[in-house]
Amino acid sequence: MTGPFAPFQGGPALVAAGDADTALAFIELGLIALGLALLARLAGRFGITAVPLYLIAGLAFGTGGIAEVDVSGDFIELAAEIGVLLLLFTLGLEYSQAELRTGLRTGVPPGLVDMLANALPGVALGFLLGWEPVAAVLLGGVTWISSSGIISKVLADLGRLANRETPAILNLLVIEDLAMAVYLPIVAALIVGGTVTEMSVSVAIALVTVIVILLTALRYGDKITALLDARSDEALLLGVFGVTLLVAGGAQSLEVSGAIGAFLVGLALSGPVAERARRLTSPLQDLFAATFFVFFSFQIDPADLFDAALPAVGLAIVTMATKIVTGWYAGHRIGAGARGRLRVGVTLIARGEFSIVIAALGADLADGPELGALAAGYVLITAILGPVAARYADRFPLPKRFDRPRGPRTPGVWLRRQPAPSDGR
Repeated sequence: MTGPFAPFQGGPALVAAGDADTALAFIELGLIALGLALLARLAGRFGITAVPLYLIAGLAFGTGGIAEVDVSGDFIELAAEIGVLLLLFTLGLEYSQAELRTGLRTGVPPGLVDMLANALPGVALGFLLGWEPVAAVLLGGVTWISSSGIISKVLADLGRLANRETPAILNLLVIEDLAMAVYLPIVAALIVGGTVTEMSVSVAIALVTVIVILLTALRYGDKITALLDARSDEALLLGVFGVTLLVAGGAQSLEVSGAIGAFLVGLALSGPVAERARRLTSPLQDLFAATFFVFFSFQIDPADLFDAALPAVGLAIVTMATKIVTGWYAGHRIGAGARGRLRVGVTLIARGEFSIVIAALGADLADGPELGALAAGYVLITAILGPVAARYADRFPLPKRFDRPRGPRTPGVWLRRQPAPSDGR
């Protein structure tokens, strides 16, 4: 081929010529998308989030499932990671700079309770199973960190982003994500046997990166908003999407969670630009987030779950209870009623992307296979039960002394959104 279309030879022309592999990939991806659409409609009919259904579908059609779907792993993995970034970007749009400042000042005590209450059961089980200390510490990380991706999706699906108790949830998610900037470099150094100096350098780089991104979002948010503002929706969408990926990629290259970068980009935007960005990115978020949840359970072989089933179930029961205790305490600190505190706790139950990343770090340890299987089963249980429990939290029985309406309160400076009438319970 000659002329202006020569550079495209071997690209789209292959599709036109009937390339078998490309055609098969299109068919498989199309079937997956249609299947997810049916699951989303089913979830909507029952008034629940579709996340548990996506996870079950991925388990059924992924590695070792009843009908394994052989799609491009690299493509699905990249789409899944973009899904997490868009979920956290949207979460940042719902969180004002004033809320973040207040949350960082007041969120440390709940964050410490969260760490102790939820990491210690995992560490203790690791030692009871006879694992080496590093593997036990990794299991503690698995049980500690809630899934920002799943929780932000649940809050959006259930219409609770404006609830009075939601800032308590967001505070803990931010504290956990920031804590990962310290935890991940430390455990990575322990696994490879790094020196104290090497470990200190890794932690210092991670902390400096987080601080720089955070201060940029807080101090220059208005300028970033003005820079991205455009009359054209197309230009705004591409600009926001590009900046989110750029910041997340830069953070990740410095051993910091890309999710933190995406969250802070959303936090930096304000006013009409933030509202337009929310509207424009919503369809992309739904598409890529669904891909993330399916890809997550695609990687779990059901056969690996049986040996670890008993400890995974026991650990899930214990740490679901400890997350509820954590959420109750965090909700109490911001003045939420009993129902609000309970909603905080059950919403935090789900573990997901961070827990899998932490378990994957120990893949080469002597106890790595056992850690991976236990973590997979544990995450799957909590990722399915968490959204369901969040949906029906208002139906859970409470002692009468807790479950009664409370009088009106004066909202804090960081609660800029109007709560639903039931949030004062």
